[in-house]
Amino acid sequence: MHYLAVCLAALAASGLTLFSGFGLGTLLMPVFAVFFPIEVAVAQTAAVHFANNLFKLALFGRSTDRVVLLRFGLPAILASFAGAALLLWLSHLPPLATWDLGGRTCTVHPVKLTVAALMLLFSLAELWPGRKELAFDRRWLPAGGVLSGFFGGLSGHQGAFRSAFLVRAGLSKEAFIGTGVSIACLVDFTRLAAYADLLDSPGLTASLPLVGAATLAAFLGAFIGSRLVKKITIRALQLAVAVMLLGLSVLLGAGII
Repeated sequence: MHYLAVCLAALAASGLTLFSGFGLGTLLMPVFAVFFPIEVAVAQTAAVHFANNLFKLALFGRSTDRVVLLRFGLPAILASFAGAALLLWLSHLPPLATWDLGGRTCTVHPVKLTVAALMLLFSLAELWPGRKELAFDRRWLPAGGVLSGFFGGLSGHQGAFRSAFLVRAGLSKEAFIGTGVSIACLVDFTRLAAYADLLDSPGLTASLPLVGAATLAAFLGAFIGSRLVKKITIRALQLAVAVMLLGLSVLLGAGII
């Protein structure tokens, strides 16, 4: 069941992220978190995210705007170290509370509560009616890199900020996709280096076949999405993902999963 759930999430989210600029980490990390500790789930998602972005880079990398890449990507790299360090620090803190649910003990961990709060925030932002108008002038690209990189290192939620800042950068659709993928690769590489201890943990090592299967599913989703890039709109699917994330964030923050 966990193979099916994770691979379907990777397939669907990988296709969606081509159009929205985000989605794979947002959707895949909570699915991993159902079966693994939250810090391991973030590292697993980062591994799949990075491999999938390399694949998408081969498809769209030639369209990358190098000026935007430097102005946004370099601050994002530096900030991702800080986000990843915060995640590792939170993962070592003692539980905040425990409570019983039908004879089962639920534990509220600081790292789960933090990631759940971020999931809730991004879900509500996705449902916000004014989201379409949320974009920033090109001069704010470095600030956007800091925000995107920090939250990418902390929870994997880098794409929402990246898209909001890149959408007003005067890029074509192909350049928007290519530049976003290039920046995501830089942030993923940085946070994977910061997650070195987590990547060597027994929980992640034992799940390598699952991570590999999810990566292949994400490749397929990216390939299918690349065929449909000029033919599809995904707003309804983004809203469905946001609603599901709202529920998952409550369950995760309460210690139920």
